[in-house]
This record gives sequence, C-alpha cells and structure tokens, in this order.
Amino acid sequence: MANEIELKLALPPDALPALRSHPLIAACTPQGRPVTLDNTYYDTVDLALRRHRIAVRTRKAGRRMLQTVKAAAVSTGGLSSRPEWEQPFSGGFDFSAVDDPAIREQLERHAAALVPVFTTRFRRETRLRAQGADTRVLVMIDHGTVVAGEHESPICELELELVEGHPLDLIDFALRLAEDLPLRPDDVSKAERGFALHLGTTLRPLHVEPSALRPDMTPADAFRSLAFAAFRAWQGNLPHVTGKDADGFIRAFRAAQRRLRARIGLFAPVLPEDFAARWRKALRDGAARFAGLNALEALRETVLAPARKAGAEHAAALERLLDHVDAERARTRAQAMASFDPDAQGRMLLALMRDLLTLPAAGRAHAADLSGFAVERLEALRRDARRRLRRARESGPTSLRALRRAIRRLRLATEDFATLLPKKAVARYLKALSGLERALGDALDLEAARARLAGWCERDAMLREPAAFVSGWHARRVTRRARRAVREADALLRGKAAPWSTIRSAHGAAA
Repeated sequence: MANEIELKLALPPDALPALRSHPLIAACTPQGRPVTLDNTYYDTVDLALRRHRIAVRTRKAGRRMLQTVKAAAVSTGGLSSRPEWEQPFSGGFDFSAVDDPAIREQLERHAAALVPVFTTRFRRETRLRAQGADTRVLVMIDHGTVVAGEHESPICELELELVEGHPLDLIDFALRLAEDLPLRPDDVSKAERGFALHLGTTLRPLHVEPSALRPDMTPADAFRSLAFAAFRAWQGNLPHVTGKDADGFIRAFRAAQRRLRARIGLFAPVLPEDFAARWRKALRDGAARFAGLNALEALRETVLAPARKAGAEHAAALERLLDHVDAERARTRAQAMASFDPDAQGRMLLALMRDLLTLPAAGRAHAADLSGFAVERLEALRRDARRRLRRARESGPTSLRALRRAIRRLRLATEDFATLLPKKAVARYLKALSGLERALGDALDLEAARARLAGWCERDAMLREPAAFVSGWHARRVTRRARRAVREADALLRGKAAPWSTIRSAHGAAA
C-alpha cells in the first residue's frame, strides 16, 4: 500500500500558459513526455463502494493498463493523505493486494456487480522538483474533462505530490507559485466530481460542519479541528462566490469567515498573540466589505418580508419598496464584489493552512485539559453577557447591540463545546440563546431599517406609505419582544442555568 500526500490546486484554463512558463515550474525536471490518461471509475448500480468512501479505477496510459483502489482521504483543506493500492490490470479485478481487511472485504463482496459509472480523460504533464537532498515533489498539471453519460465538466488543476520531505514543503511551494498565479487549494477529487456529475447533484452552499471535539483533545488540537472545519467551508464556497446564483454561496462564504474569526477569539488564551491578531484583522477587514449587504439582507428578510405578508391592502406600495431594496442590494453587492479578489483569497487559504499546521502550543499550563478550558471560557463569556445585560437596562440601542454580540459569542462557543457538555441541557440552552439573540436582532434590525427608510423617503415620496406601514406594523411587536427578551436574559445568564454548571466544580472554574 502506498500513502499519497498531495496538495491539489485549482486554476482557470487560461492560466495554463503562465503556469507552464513560471520560473519555478520551468526549473523542474520533466518526467517523460506529457501523457493522455483515460480513466474509468467503477461501482455498483447503487454506488455501494462510494457509501464506504472507496474508489475503484482502471487507467489506460499508452499501452499500460492499471487498476487502482483508493480509500477515503484525510484532508486538511487542499492537503490530503489517502491510502492507495495500484497494480497492473489484465481485464478482471483482483483485490488480493489490498492489505486493509475492511476495505478488501467490501471490494470482494461487490466485485461481481461492478459497472462503469463515469470516465475522466485528461492530459498530464509531470515534472520533478528537487530542493536540497531531502525534498522531492512531483508536479503534475492535469487538463481535460470528467464525463458521466451526456454530462461533462472541465478538469484544470495542479497536483503537488510529496515523494520525499515534509508536507509543509508542498504548501511553501504552492505559496510561492500563488504570488504570481491564480491558484486556490481544492480538496474535491476527480472521483467526487464524477459521482456528482453522474448523480446530477445540484451545487449547494457548503456550511461549517458541526463541532466534533473530544475530551481527550488539547485546546490547541481542538482549535485546529474547529478552524479547519471553517476553512473547508470558506474554501468550498469560494469558487462559486462570483458565479451565477451566487447569493447563497456568498452568505455561506461570509458565515465561514465569521465563524473562523469567532473561534480565534474563543481560543485566544492558548493561541500565539501574533497569529490571533493577524488573522482576526484579516477576517475583520474581509467582513467589512459585505457590511452594507448584511444590513440590506436583514432589512429585506427580517423587516420587509413579514410585514409584506400582513399588508395585503398595501400590496402595490410594498412591492415598490421591495423593488427599491432589491435594486439597492444589487448595487451594494456589485460594489462589494468589485473589490473581491479570488486570487488573494486563494493565497490567504494557503497561508492559513500553513499557519494552522505549524501552530505551536501557547497559553497556560492547565490548558492541556480541554473540558476545564471550555468551562473557563464559557464562564467568561457568560459573565461578559451579564455585564452587557446590566448596561442594556440602563442605556439605549448601543448597549442592546453589545448585548446581542455577547449573546452570539456565548451561543457560538456553546455550540463549539457542545460535545463536551450534557446533551439535553446544552440543547435547551442553545435553543434559549438562539431565541434571545433573534429577539434582540429583530429589534436592532428594525431600528436600522427605520433610519435607512427615512433617508430613502426623503429622496422618494412614493416610498413613504409602505415605509410607514412597515415601521408601524413592527413597532409594538418587536419592541415588546425585545423587552421580554431582556427580562428573560437575566434567568438564562445565571450560572446555575448553564449546561456546564454540573461539571464546573470538577474543573475548578469560578461562577
């Protein structure tokens, strides 16, 4: 069995000439002539092997025929490691060389039912990069198509495969290339793309995976796990942010970056200060680009949509207001995307990948205990929310906004540490936090909407009627709900109500 460690990078086809002529690529030693590879992927009719994350492929390269079995990759962004078994193919499948018993058992069980599912055909140029005595990297440029029935999808990627050296050598090389080329890490394999094409799977926004923390992790390992979950969503949505029907991908892209920034803040006590400061700033600057779009989406979905359902007698006027909002949203989105640089995002992802893989342990000695660290951080966030609550009772909307941010930080942290806490108690707590955050958000969204609507009405008198109806329809309901939420927050934010209260004494965290 071989164990591939590779970094796959996507690039647009029109960048191929620049890639081939790049000094770092030109300096690599060609490994034979370019070759056309014809690959056929097999599975059962109901895709039984795919359910077990096993791929079976035959490959024709010139006169040679090869059989390859690949198992699920352990992927860190675009950097992946996967077990692979390759041998000559003479017309019949032979899985006797697969030395993983569970994988071989699945293969042999379904061998007689394997049928062709899709094909890939691409031209591969292979070069070898040797740096010093201990680093060798295969550089493969693939350009072609995936074909499933009448459907096809282009292939254009650069694969860096580690022959000898350290995985960071792949990332460092990619970072140097990305200074001049539009490269971005991409861990979607050709097999995954082929199965998606075969199934006619519609592309959907990729959301951040739920937390999978375990008590035996250190805080540094826990952060790395959570950060890479947000990384994968950031990376997976990036290719579609500038395409057609991109609204959902833009929202998921922004959500992934916001979640990563929140996780950096949550784990700041055990992260190097320069890492936390640098990435929080980079992510904050990126979020600022979409701030206006966020406000308009809240105006449309939280303020206008519910009022529109209740205002049948104002239907025409409300439709005119909705058209105005959509025009403003389109204009704001165009402005945001004008400054959006996918190439820079690719470089950021590569740099973040490297930083996460080399992240040293930091912080206090007791931080080796993840459960204790979780209790301490959740307690700190709970106390901060209580302080914000006291101020909100005494002050105006600014304090209410600060309270909502504090509640949101506590909710996100509780979600991240949920696997370490009592299941039923944490579910109830998260439901209550979400309701509180939503009530405060509705009140703040209405306040912001009123200010924006007032400005529009000054310039367009035709918007006054629907704006007045929307404000009036929401006023009592939202204000009453926000006041009730502030009252309910007091009980929710007491120490005994927290789902970690039962484990607090075991770890010595103060209430």
